[in-house]
Amino acid sequence: RRVHGGNIFISFTGMSSGPRVLVLGGAGFVGRNLVKYLVDNQLASFIRVVDKAMVAISFFSAAHQAAFESPIVQFVQADLARPAGVDKAFATPDGAKFDFVINLTTESKFGQEEEAYQKRVLDVATLCGPKAAQHGVSKFIEVSHAGVYEPKSKPSTEVSNLKPWALQAEYKLRAERFLASVPGLPLVILRPAIVYGPGDVNGITPRLICARVYVHLKEKMLFLWSKDLKINTVHVHDVSRAIWHACLNLPPSSVFNLADKGNTTQGSLNSQIEVIFGIKTGFQSMMVNAAASVALKLTAETVNDKHLQPWSELCQAHNISSTPLTPYLDIEVLHNKDFAVDGSAIEKTGFTYEKPEMTVDLLSQQVDEFVQQGLFPRW
Repeated sequence: RRVHGGNIFISFTGMSSGPRVLVLGGAGFVGRNLVKYLVDNQLASFIRVVDKAMVAISFFSAAHQAAFESPIVQFVQADLARPAGVDKAFATPDGAKFDFVINLTTESKFGQEEEAYQKRVLDVATLCGPKAAQHGVSKFIEVSHAGVYEPKSKPSTEVSNLKPWALQAEYKLRAERFLASVPGLPLVILRPAIVYGPGDVNGITPRLICARVYVHLKEKMLFLWSKDLKINTVHVHDVSRAIWHACLNLPPSSVFNLADKGNTTQGSLNSQIEVIFGIKTGFQSMMVNAAASVALKLTAETVNDKHLQPWSELCQAHNISSTPLTPYLDIEVLHNKDFAVDGSAIEKTGFTYEKPEMTVDLLSQQVDEFVQQGLFPRW
């Protein structure tokens, strides 16, 4: 390493052979798992992680923190929605090039103002795509979202109708389309289903938090709609592996979905929640569902009022003063819309899913890590 202008730079000269990787938005849920995967498996010679959020305040687990402390990992704080931040992300003191750029920047929360998605999704793509093409990267991996498809019970393939119903996915689709128009950008797009695993805050975890609330309330947990509503998933380990597979093996201008083979539904998730938390689960009556379908905003407010105060009490009782976890469910999460994704096409390119379905063990590992971090109350 060498120091320049008060900042620590890693000189590329003399580094071991291996790809140089730039991970945009890499302090988030998928990013921290991807970095750990690359470090653990010694797949890269240099990894620069760029994010607006600082690692120290991002609730990293000990395992993720250790990966970021690897000598081949460099963290750079920068706002990728600004040209100066993008210049900082791509600048290398030796003039060396990045082989792969992986864009994980997003606004992962539902229900935000449109301006938030514009800035954190589309503005970043508008600046980083042309910069990567100018940089001469070998591959640009855009991690989008399978919510870009029209919601149907039949699993969406890569050629299904594109009709996002949430702003989050709408802006992801706009970013995809912009990046596809950038001359000379070797773009691969990945569209994962609901991603879960260590560090997941906004995917499956809110339902697990609600389950913990019902342990506290000693009540049966009732979901809206039915057990057959599809909420297809993919483990973050397989997302990380698929990203690297895309870097090495997938051709530019290709699009692939990511979804495990478990065809996760509300019913299958409930069965696992019952085992983990020792509670009973079920579904609301037809009358309640009918009322919710015409007054979903009111329903969301009622659900959140029931969960938020007990969660706060639980955290206080377990001396949890700060946690990114919340049982709050945005109205967009509560819609009666199937999220069904066919993730099989990528398997024809040599990729395999190592976590082919959601299991009690995998969900328990996810919760246990939060408990060990002091972010989730024990029971």
